[in-house]
Amino acid sequence: MPKHIAIIMDGNGRWATKRFLPRFAGHAKGVKSVHRVVEACVNRGVQYLTLFAFSSENWKRPEEEVSLLMQLFRKVLVNEIRKMNENNIRLKVIGDLSRFDKDLQALVDMAESQTASNTGLTLTICANYGGRWDMANACRRLMNEGYRPEDMTEELLSSRLAMAYAPDPDMLIRTGGEARISNFLLWQAAYSEFYFTETYWPDFDGDALDEAIASFQKRERRFGKTSEQVKAS
Repeated sequence: MPKHIAIIMDGNGRWATKRFLPRFAGHAKGVKSVHRVVEACVNRGVQYLTLFAFSSENWKRPEEEVSLLMQLFRKVLVNEIRKMNENNIRLKVIGDLSRFDKDLQALVDMAESQTASNTGLTLTICANYGGRWDMANACRRLMNEGYRPEDMTEELLSSRLAMAYAPDPDMLIRTGGEARISNFLLWQAAYSEFYFTETYWPDFDGDALDEAIASFQKRERRFGKTSEQVKAS
């Protein structure tokens, strides 16, 4: 069983368009998929689940859609805290939150603090997040702390990334039929197993997750070693 699963939740808008619905209807439906997948991960013993909710490039979308997405984010934060506590889920939100309205930043802080002591699944929501931003931000932090170029190591840089509290993802899933990672966890996904599915995110559920996990379990993870070395270890 993978310890950490990361998902690019793609296809909400296309799911809605195929049904002659406004794109936002797909985003609202996608929240129900989040519920299903979180529950499935809890039941299967997955320890970390990371969801790409809003990229730093998504600000380029129509203003109305972005505004509705922010409203949906607020609603989810307010309504889901009790359920997360009941299920021992810890919430983390990573990304450049400074661009969000102050009230939304406050909701994020409240949700994180109220679930901080939970010891079950760690659910990370990536909002206004980009892998390049993450690495550049880590470098800025190290420079502000007085580190010199000769001090830099992979381990040091990793320790300043936004998700330093979690192990790197074992598996990265992308729904919606696209086969790219779109600036998501560029550093952390270096040795992740990729799984691309045609299923749109609003249709993704526990059974679809099990298919992805089954694919993962058939793979040999070598991390630069030969098959013979892996089998001997």
